[in-house]
Amino acid sequence: MANSNKIISLLKGLGPGIITAALVFGPSKMTITSRLGADFGYSMLWIVVVAIFFMLAFTNMGARIGLSSNESLLTQIRLKWGKGAAIAIGLGVFLVTTSFQAGNSIGVGIAIAEASGTPVWMWVVLFNVLGLALLFFRSFYKVLERLMIALVAVMLIAFVTTLFLAKPSISGIAQGFVPNYNPNAAVLLIAFVASCFSIVGAFYQSYLMQERKKLGAEVTNKSTTGILILGFMSAVVIICAAAVLHPQGIKVNSASEMSKALQPLFGEYAADLFLVGLFGASFSSLVGNATVGGSLLGDAFGYGSQLSAKMVRFFIALVMVCGASISLIFGKLPLELIIFAQSVTIFLVPFIGYAMYQIANDEKIMGARKNSPYIKVIGAIGLLLLLALAAWNFYNMFIQ
Repeated sequence: MANSNKIISLLKGLGPGIITAALVFGPSKMTITSRLGADFGYSMLWIVVVAIFFMLAFTNMGARIGLSSNESLLTQIRLKWGKGAAIAIGLGVFLVTTSFQAGNSIGVGIAIAEASGTPVWMWVVLFNVLGLALLFFRSFYKVLERLMIALVAVMLIAFVTTLFLAKPSISGIAQGFVPNYNPNAAVLLIAFVASCFSIVGAFYQSYLMQERKKLGAEVTNKSTTGILILGFMSAVVIICAAAVLHPQGIKVNSASEMSKALQPLFGEYAADLFLVGLFGASFSSLVGNATVGGSLLGDAFGYGSQLSAKMVRFFIALVMVCGASISLIFGKLPLELIIFAQSVTIFLVPFIGYAMYQIANDEKIMGARKNSPYIKVIGAIGLLLLLALAAWNFYNMFIQ
């Protein structure tokens, strides 16, 4: 009994990091990782290490900001750069999360519909209703934390089991972690880094830490474990696709297509198991993504960020309803919305990263938790990477 209590306590301590991992690892991430493995085999595994390295640095930064002050990160930004900067970030994150919420809804629907042979739309409605129902729990954060831990466990079981079935090449995996460049992989590599090195996820880590503090729970910076799990899941999906799809030259454009590709080799059980992983990724992102968008919009307009606040819950519900409506009307995430979300992100993400970096360097705010010289260097390189990604996106969207 004592051992089980220790395990439960450990898992609760990992909560903020697990939530960040769960909201970042969504259906789009599964599609990108599946395509990397299917198109390029094991050779691009090294990019997971690069993206996770910078994600660890900025998530840790966000966690330390949350531990160092009772003021939210957007409040700190408002005090440092003015109300306009805080509103721009809050509104921008809300628009981006709402735009991509349709993809999360579709992912949930497809995961169940493919396995059961039923219409996608009814699962989209059902799981969005379930997501909205979570908002009525008195302690939404505790419910969110437990749900995310459960969904991450489901994903890990599904993907690791698929990995054992695939019987990958150990030498191939080892060689894949040696950096190499393939110009044909550039688009996917950039998409992977942009989605895995999620500044919005790292930014929200500070809010999750403060939410735990407000509940009187033990708060320590254990964000590293959650982000390492994110990296592990990304690597496992790449390895599965590399072992199963790459040798046969099978191309995939979505995570559900990878499930179909598994069926002839391993049967319906393996295909359905992968769909279980897709469901975990989609539903965790559906709830987590909406929570981020709603919380930051609430904070930007002065309603606070506490998940128990009525207006914050209203904004979270608004993200879910908008995303579900888009998915039901169009049946997919419209190209115009993807372009809109990317154009907002181009200008938003570098500024968010810079704001986090500057606040984490501020000794008046951070005290002993300010960035060390080592983290300052890593953070600066991370910001240059964000600017490079933004410039590449800008070139592809508006110049090429």
